[in-house]
Amino acid sequence: MSDDGDIGPLPALKSLGKLADVRPCVIIDSREKRPFVFTRLPSVVDGLATGDYSMRGAEHTFCVERKSLADFVGCCMGDNRDTFERELIRARGYRFARILIVATDAEIDAGAWRSDITVKSVRATMASFEARYIPIVLTPTPEAGALLIERWAWRHAYEICESANKLLQGNRPDAAAK
Repeated sequence: MSDDGDIGPLPALKSLGKLADVRPCVIIDSREKRPFVFTRLPSVVDGLATGDYSMRGAEHTFCVERKSLADFVGCCMGDNRDTFERELIRARGYRFARILIVATDAEIDAGAWRSDITVKSVRATMASFEARYIPIVLTPTPEAGALLIERWAWRHAYEICESANKLLQGNRPDAAAK
């Protein structure tokens, strides 16, 4: 709707047909020290307000916060926890958001980190973060993590396209009869 109240067509739908040849592009936050390597989708390095990974065109609806096990353990206490929780509060507003920890359950249960924090406390923090903010997913390797992000990004883009197609189909005269 323009400022004068005139209602025109939605510009985003003008090139909807061109989406058939497009693959989502993963955005790697410019502050990532050791970024994942993506093999199935294109990727670019750019600054992100929230998360370590997002998707071009969906920067405000898709985010993944990646942590190594040591990083996550550091986020379970003190000032690091407060900072991390502020990040999670921002991520909670996204349509798709995940914490992706590069670790296995066995590695967590082994508790082989430098901090004095117990396995029980780390597990309790994980449960609290999931209950308050966003889901946590474990991945055994960076390669497996990259594949997960690619799968999530593709699915998120697919859902956006499906919604746009439904919006377009809903405008057809025969749609009211269904």
